[in-house]
Amino acid sequence: MTVPRRTALRSLFALAVTAFTGGALARIGTKGPDRPPGDVFDEMYAGRRIQGGPGPDGEPQALVDGRPLHLMRCADGGFVTPIDHYESCPTPLAAVRTAVDVLGSARLSRLAAAHGTHPGGSPRGVHA
Repeated sequence: MTVPRRTALRSLFALAVTAFTGGALARIGTKGPDRPPGDVFDEMYAGRRIQGGPGPDGEPQALVDGRPLHLMRCADGGFVTPIDHYESCPTPLAAVRTAVDVLGSARLSRLAAAHGTHPGGSPRGVHA
């Protein structure tokens, strides 16, 4: 079975457009006002002191008012926290800011740093 030239050209054009726009959109999605994932931050945000940077294992760590806040890496390359694990944020800083926005004036629980230790949770912290 032979493929008509027009079909082959359409397929090649669609492939080229997909490859170009997919790569461009991925680069645009990772840029923004926030810093790169490995960067260190220490700032006041919404009346809270937020700090973060790479931990000893290279994974990002964060503190809100001196209390640890667990950061989880998403499949899309973004980050979520136990405070708001529905929206993937592009950087750890953005994830911590989102958690602070959700917390409002509430104090961060000591359990927000407990990765996979709550009853009924998996040992790796993966939600089933």
